[in-house]
This record gives sequence, structure tokens and C-alpha cells, in this order.
Amino acid sequence: MIQRSLTLFGGLFVLILLVGWVMGLPFTSSRLVEAAAYALIALGLNIQWGYGGLFNFGIMGFLMVGGAAVTFISAPVNPVFWGSDGPALLGRALLAFAGGALLVYGARKADRIGITGKWKTVLTVIAWFGAYVLYRSQLDPAAAYIESSAGGGWIGGLGGHPVLGWAFGGLLAAGIAFIVGKICLGLRTDYLAIATIGISEILRALIKNMDWLTRGTLTVSPIPWPTPLPQDLAGGGMDNLSALVAARAGFLVLALVVLGGVLWLIARAYAGPWGRMMRSIRDNHIAASSMGKNVTSRQLEIFVFGSVLMGIGGAMLVSFVQIFDPSSYQPINHTFLIWVMVIVGGAGNNWGALFGAVLIWLIWVISEPLSKAVFDLVSMWSTNFGWGAIPEIEARSAQMRVFVLGLVITIALRFAPRGLIPEVVKREG
Repeated sequence: MIQRSLTLFGGLFVLILLVGWVMGLPFTSSRLVEAAAYALIALGLNIQWGYGGLFNFGIMGFLMVGGAAVTFISAPVNPVFWGSDGPALLGRALLAFAGGALLVYGARKADRIGITGKWKTVLTVIAWFGAYVLYRSQLDPAAAYIESSAGGGWIGGLGGHPVLGWAFGGLLAAGIAFIVGKICLGLRTDYLAIATIGISEILRALIKNMDWLTRGTLTVSPIPWPTPLPQDLAGGGMDNLSALVAARAGFLVLALVVLGGVLWLIARAYAGPWGRMMRSIRDNHIAASSMGKNVTSRQLEIFVFGSVLMGIGGAMLVSFVQIFDPSSYQPINHTFLIWVMVIVGGAGNNWGALFGAVLIWLIWVISEPLSKAVFDLVSMWSTNFGWGAIPEIEARSAQMRVFVLGLVITIALRFAPRGLIPEVVKREG
């Protein structure tokens, strides 16, 4: 298995060199930074599915949460908002939210004062309705004011360091994953997948329409880098091309440091008692439960941990492209693609997920220009033979990415159903 892994990673390295030679260093350096972020996200899914057997099809939602979080921390401060009545109005909305939460909590604990059964249920429903009305009565005028010119359009960021934004992205994703897990992890596998899809779409709708908080479809840009920008290096005397490649290399180094630290932590955890417990729950949760393991709590742990990595990866992607655009998130790019990475690489194996992430991302980004080159060549030949040129080459080339991706996963499932670098199962005796 070690020999096979080394051979595959060697082939991947050759592919990266080939892409760099054909497409150029600026293109390749950019794609490698994105591949590092996707590798972090794939590790998060590998933890949830490969370690815990949890089907999370709501990856896109956690990536959006991470992207929004980095704007809260790293985007420049909006002085118009802070100099207006917006903070006071928003503070009232937060107090209303806290009051509503206390109201619901009190209704849930009504059995302590003798209210049980259907009356407790009725009281809880009334409490939820009252909390919603209370919150919206304060939030709606606050949002309308902030979105106006007097309120600055949106609340803006805090002007903090982007790495703090990455950490906050993971923390915010963890909080949402905890709530989602509490609600959904008791569901059967197929229902869990459907529920996470629904929650992802809810998160996308909220982020796209909360203009006062995220600017919605107006986008947030530019978001600062945690490392020097190309223009910073160019100002120091470097030529533009060298500055661009050097700046992206600096970002890549930071991304690899984060990725390496995460890999080390996961490997340590999975090699210990916690990892053995998670494997036993994944393989037979009934047997694990009969041995006294709290299956639901352990699954919640792993769901939250995987979502943290997704949030950090989503924040890293937004930092690199320097723009947060909720309308750019699509299920095929930000959910299905990550699943393909883990399936092709090898579920349950960190190195397999890492390999699959880099390989699939490279295939995804080079399939369009490669298809265009092939179509141009075929179009030239067909013109020479008098058959006419191929119409709409640009659109057809973009569509070929999906075809190539489907072909790759079909071949992988046929010849390597456990992945190219599958999980190594150690057996006693």
C-alpha cells in the first residue's frame, strides 16, 4: 500500500509539473492554493463520512458560512454604519433574540412547574411563535435602516487579520453544525442526506438575502490576504509576473502549514482510542451502543469536527479570491465535487482524501481549456474538409468539465470502488 501511495503521489507531482509547463506558473500557483483549500474541505468530509459514516450533502452551506465569517472579521470597517443609529437598532434586535430564546427555554422546562404532556407542547409552540414575532419586530426595522444609505448599506467587517477570520469561520461552522446535528443525527442515513441538503439551501437563502449582514448578491470585495499581495511585492521592485507568482506561493505556504497541522492532529486522534471507537460506531453502531458507547454524542462530535474544517476551507477560498459572492455557490462545485474527491481518493484514509482533492481539482480546472484546445483542433480539421466549424466552442468546453468528472468517477467506481488510496484495515491475529 505504501508503494502504491508513493507511486500515485509521484504521478500527481508529475501532473502538477506538466500543468505548470503547459498553463504557466500564474495559473498553476493559483490552482494549487485552491487545491489546498479543497483538500482541507475534503478532509472534513472524510472525517464525517469516512470515519463516522455520516452522509453530509450540505457541504455548500458550511462553505458559505466560512466565507461569510471571514468577511465579518477581515473586511474593512464601515464607518458610516458605526456612526449611525444602526448599532443601537441591531443591539435591540439581539436583545429581542436573547429574550425569545429565554422564552422558548422556559417553555421547554415547563414540566418543572407541573405543565406536562400536550399542554407543554402547546406552550412551546406559543413560545416559538412569540419569540419569532418579538425578534422580527426589532430585526426588520434595523435591517431596513442599515441597508439604507443612512445606515451604510451593511454592517461591514472588523478589519482584523484574515487568519482570525479563518478561525472564526471554523467556529461559526461548528456552532451551526452542533445545532444541525442535535436535530438531524437521529435520522436514518438517507434522511440525514436529505435534511443536510435542505439546511444547506436554507443557509444559502439566508446569506443571499441578508444584505445588511453579508451584502447579499452585491458581494464583498476586496478581502485582504493574510500574506503580502502581488502589488505589495511589485512595489518593492519585483516585476509583475514574479510578484504574482511569489505572492501566491506565500499564500500556498500558509495554506500548506494549516493543512499539515490538521493532518497531524487527525492522524494522532484516529490512531488512538478515539479513532478505534469511531471505527466501531461506523462499522456497527448497534454493537457499539451495546458496549456502552454514546453513539449519538460521538457522531455529533465528528459532525462538528468535520464542519470546522469545511468552514476554515471555505474561509480560505474566499480570502484567496478576495471576494465573497453568495450567488457564486453552486451544489456541483461546492458539494458534489468534494464528494467525488473523497470517493476517488479513498474514504477513511486522510492521504486518500488529500490525493483525491488535488487530483480532482486539477482535472476540474484543466478540463475546460484542454477541451477547448481539442475542439479548436477538430474545428480546424472539419473546416478544412468543408464540414464547417464547431459552433459555440466556449460553451461546449465549459460543459465538458461535468462530462469529464462523471467519466472519472465512473471509472473509479468500476476499477477502484474503495478509492485509489483506500483505508488500511488492521486486523488482529
